[in-house]
Amino acid sequence: MPTVILTGAPVPGSPLEDELRSLGFDVRPVPAPEDTAAALAGIPAGQRVAVVDSGFVGHPHALRLALTDPRFDACAVTGALTVQAGARAALERAVTLAPDGEGPYADRLAAAVEAAGTPVQRPELGTLVAAVPAGPAERAEARAAVAAVDDEAVRLRSAVKARDGFFTTFFISPYSRYVARWCARRGLTPNQVTTASLLTALLAAGCAATGERWGYVVAGVLLLVSFVLDCTDGQLARYSLQYSTMGAWLDATFDRVKEYAFYAGLALGAARSGDDVWALALGSMILMTCRHVVDFSFNEANHDATANTSPTAALSGRLDSVGWTVWVRRMIILPIGERWAMIAVLTALTSPRVVFYALLIGCAFGALYTTAGRVLRSVTRKAQRTDRAAQALADLTDSGPFAELAARAVRAAALPARSPHLPFAVLGAVALLGTAWYEPFGAVTAVGAAALYAVLAGAAVARPLKGPLDWLLPPLFRAAEYTTVLVLAVKADVPGALPAAFGLVAAVAYHHYDTVYRIRGGSGAPPHWLVRTTGGHEGRVLLTVVLAAVLARDAFPLALTAAAVFVALVVLAESIRFWVSAGAPAVHDEGEPA
Repeated sequence: MPTVILTGAPVPGSPLEDELRSLGFDVRPVPAPEDTAAALAGIPAGQRVAVVDSGFVGHPHALRLALTDPRFDACAVTGALTVQAGARAALERAVTLAPDGEGPYADRLAAAVEAAGTPVQRPELGTLVAAVPAGPAERAEARAAVAAVDDEAVRLRSAVKARDGFFTTFFISPYSRYVARWCARRGLTPNQVTTASLLTALLAAGCAATGERWGYVVAGVLLLVSFVLDCTDGQLARYSLQYSTMGAWLDATFDRVKEYAFYAGLALGAARSGDDVWALALGSMILMTCRHVVDFSFNEANHDATANTSPTAALSGRLDSVGWTVWVRRMIILPIGERWAMIAVLTALTSPRVVFYALLIGCAFGALYTTAGRVLRSVTRKAQRTDRAAQALADLTDSGPFAELAARAVRAAALPARSPHLPFAVLGAVALLGTAWYEPFGAVTAVGAAALYAVLAGAAVARPLKGPLDWLLPPLFRAAEYTTVLVLAVKADVPGALPAAFGLVAAVAYHHYDTVYRIRGGSGAPPHWLVRTTGGHEGRVLLTVVLAAVLARDAFPLALTAAAVFVALVVLAESIRFWVSAGAPAVHDEGEPA
């Protein structure tokens, strides 16, 4: 149980102790600041501990933000400081200093902890009050300020993500925040709501797979319900500050699982009606995944770059100052809220083929818009990318053993240090896809093109990826790998080839999303053995092309299925092991809508 050391003489009529207990803290009063060290020594080292001035006046939610957020080792507001195990030593050193000084004692401790090198998070309180009044008049004024602001209303507003899409902001969040509060008051956790959202989406996919009109209507309704729950889990996490490593992983990956499972359900339903749309379903998944990788790669390449300005970015900032342009620009990229609403409505009213045509057109436009803007920013800015960014991009490329050998050969050849990376990758991808498209299924020339792709992919990553457009390498490799599988499955023209290809790409895409979320959480890429075991992007391409060349057409779907099962089992086992047991930081995604 976390503990609060309440310093100073108690204030008559103050609700502070009751508020601290309601937040789950064991309260240990001490008469003066100099007694804090002795009280701290009696608290187990691995336990969260807080120091709060007994004269604190403020909203309970201000205390909640300062004392219960699990994402930070140290956090403070005026009059209150909390530390977790990672900052306990810094607090122990701080309490040995002289207790005298200006300002509240907790504030002086926070300054000492920060001066010792431990970052102290100071949450944005907005209209919430957190103060330690110096006398009766100031105390009365602070209490009046507390009474003037509805703590619960602020808490509900802050539960909604600061940046979200138009549909989510105006059609979901106005009521989903109350669903989040209902869940919090009944002891439900964000992970439980996330799981409910997944199960609802899988049920929607099952209804779509019936191929009946009633199934499509129910599927559309359930998909919207799943999205409401998807918004609710994050709002519940922010409302109750129940952030966790597991929650971040579930929230991030389940969105993709739900959406791609629904694609599969639509394809199965269409097949029952005699319409084969598996190629459209797989194409939609490929387009969506590549678009996300563009976002991830660009952000990783630039978020800590220096001299990171450009005329394009300045124009974007000016447009953001005009309110209506913000919403238009968010809507045209078809973020998750708009996308799921479109899928749900079209599923209920039209056919799976129409749904996928709309998805492909809308997502292609959004992908072109965002990619073009980011390319313009990259070529007009003078950013200097860090070693961390270069390593993140290298990890996102998912280069396997064949690319590693090629990269070593290139480095041994002592090519110029600033030799371009992107042309190698573009040449390899064009040769691979062009051969797969124009040559007949199983052509030996395709094997040669895949081998050339592996060599050129290795050459592309032989040097640190610090060029202005090097962030395009991961999405280019994703597009080359996934599209090769799609083209070969179409050319095989045998039953089961496209569903098997869908399964293989889904398994590999999960691996790539998992890599992204590990890097975003500050935990680094998956272990190198996993990348080598799954072959890397170039190894999987080479394997798929060789299987097409040596196997009969009828055996090709079985080979793709076996590859999909192998990748899924290996990647899922390692991913679950990592997210359940690793000491990754507790995070929650507050970035752009996916």
